[in-house]
Amino acid sequence: MSRVLVTGSAGRLGRSVVSTLAAAGHEVIGVDRAPGTPAEAAVTLPADLTDTGETFEVIARFRPESVIHLAAIATPFSYPESVIFKVNTRLAFNVCEASVALGVPGVVVASSPTVMGYGAPGGWAPQYLPIDEEHPVLPWNAYNLSKVTAEQTMRAFARAGKTKLAAVRPCFVIPPEEWAGAPTQAGHTVRERLDRPELGGVSLFNYIDSRDAAEMIGVLSEALPELPNGEIFFAGAADALARKPLADLLPQVVPGTEPFAAGLTGTAPAFSTAKAERLLGWQPKRSWRTELKDDSPLLGAADPHTHP
Repeated sequence: MSRVLVTGSAGRLGRSVVSTLAAAGHEVIGVDRAPGTPAEAAVTLPADLTDTGETFEVIARFRPESVIHLAAIATPFSYPESVIFKVNTRLAFNVCEASVALGVPGVVVASSPTVMGYGAPGGWAPQYLPIDEEHPVLPWNAYNLSKVTAEQTMRAFARAGKTKLAAVRPCFVIPPEEWAGAPTQAGHTVRERLDRPELGGVSLFNYIDSRDAAEMIGVLSEALPELPNGEIFFAGAADALARKPLADLLPQVVPGTEPFAAGLTGTAPAFSTAKAERLLGWQPKRSWRTELKDDSPLLGAADPHTHP
């Protein structure tokens, strides 16, 4: 159907994006210095996109109809703060600059819900729940500051040229192997995240299946011509990664959420995807209740509010 270039194609989200786009009939060009890009990619290239010349060379060589920019240092504090900020912001700038300069019609840039600022050492509480795209951002470390910068970089280039750009904030991404027990990005398993609310509570129990996120990104990429330039979207599951309602759990793990959490009854998540549903017609399909392997079918049965 079209040629799509995916940066970070070997990552936990990138693999699903490559497979999903290829299954939809697109010619996918994967760009990642790490191994692991799915075989469905027509071409895989180990380019260094922090290098401006290499970035221009890759995009000029393949002339994609769209670019999905996922490449980044994806884990906060996994490198020195200055390295995380430098790498992530340079990647976003180079990809946007080259795409606009070379006339790529559409670009989707990956951001993160961490831009909200949860987990800040000095304390943090939302201004309202559920959180949507209008909620103020309050970055406090190099990773979430780099993602705010990537969003602003995207919007600057959206104002500067004919290329249509957007950003997506995927919640805590869980690929298929992690439902089967492989460690998550945070080092623990999904089941441990459910069993120990303090693990997922800091990030307000947000998550999304990588295939749902990939499908949303594909829909967003195709919808870019009809959207206002520079839009930002959350991508999250339709429920929280928790066995109890967030109305009960959030005040226990995130002080200051008491006034707002009361409305998050049943399985309601803390992040809203209403904008994606309204503008893109996208809804997530997968839940931890259907995807988690080798777990009791009676999970959450003690509390009727936890059923989908």
